[in-house]
Amino acid sequence: MGSTLTMEKAKAAKKLIENHYRAQMKNIQERKERRWLLEKQLASSDVPEEERMSLIKDLEQKETEFMRLKRNRMCVNDFELPSLGDELMVQLCREKKSGNIYAMKKLKKSEMLSKGQAEHVRAERNLVAEVDSHCIVKLYYSFQDAEHLYLIMEYLSGGDMMTLLMREDILTEKVAKFYIAQSVLAVESIHKHNYIHRDIKPDNLLLDKSGHMKLSDFGLCKPLDCATLSTINENESMDDSSRDSMDIDATLPDAGNGHSWRSAREQLQHWQRNRRSLIVHWRHYLKFPEDAKLTFEAKDLICKLLCDVDHQLGTGGAEQIKAHASFKDVEWDKLYEMEAAYKPQVNGELDTQNFMKFDEANNATPSRSGSRPSRM
Repeated sequence: MGSTLTMEKAKAAKKLIENHYRAQMKNIQERKERRWLLEKQLASSDVPEEERMSLIKDLEQKETEFMRLKRNRMCVNDFELPSLGDELMVQLCREKKSGNIYAMKKLKKSEMLSKGQAEHVRAERNLVAEVDSHCIVKLYYSFQDAEHLYLIMEYLSGGDMMTLLMREDILTEKVAKFYIAQSVLAVESIHKHNYIHRDIKPDNLLLDKSGHMKLSDFGLCKPLDCATLSTINENESMDDSSRDSMDIDATLPDAGNGHSWRSAREQLQHWQRNRRSLIVHWRHYLKFPEDAKLTFEAKDLICKLLCDVDHQLGTGGAEQIKAHASFKDVEWDKLYEMEAAYKPQVNGELDTQNFMKFDEANNATPSRSGSRPSRM
């Protein structure tokens, strides 16, 4: 009896060791493949040698940091969570050890598998882990338990662009230009790593407490190599969910101005209901009222973004947009160092007032008091 038990323990230990080293070898091989792929992509591009070495070094640093995080086994018990229930996909949390505040994204494994979202989640995690940019919401930790996958993200207390648009109704040309410029940098940063976002919209443009914007929600992002990026299927390239084009209908002069909304929910539903019509049928809906007082450059920029894809500004890269006359006074390399064009009201690190609140009656209220975030 004792001999049989000893044999079973030895067999289990052997299996554990074999699985461990098999996983280690797989990680090493995947790490080599990622470096080889990056070197191959850089070799076929016009990137200067100094920048190539910097990108390779940056990848190695990320790989080392990733391995360090894997060794530091974390779980949900390492965080304090407010009692907000299980219905929220994203909620605030505080790391017990450091006291830092984060946004915890909680994904149910069974739903991910049933909806075929596993690859999307993997791409999302890889993107935020790989892209080290002040334009992108940062991922700090990822771990899982039997039922859920957890992503511990940077918490941006300034809210999202949709809430800002609903509060302000119309942004000044100066403020709009500032956030369009930061959006360009954000999209450019993920394109440089050969990903496309496929879900660019005001809801996914978040503001930090100082008012600077970062891109979030990479659940629909897609990794592409350089060859694939230029040969996307024609049907896919024209699909709303596949193109990294800005949803700017909420900022158009006639997209909500002059209406008296009974509730923020009604206003939001109106924008969502008419979004497709306003982008797709821009020839009919795009008008510039005289009292809008837009500069010629701003009108020209809007027209060159809202046009057939063959003539659309930016199809040749971000530099096309940066070179537009509307941005002639923009210092692109200092956008995240200068004071933001808009300063959100933030009262403390746990403040959620800048996110839309949905109560049980299904009414949305972009309130000025502390509220529960529905998205971050």
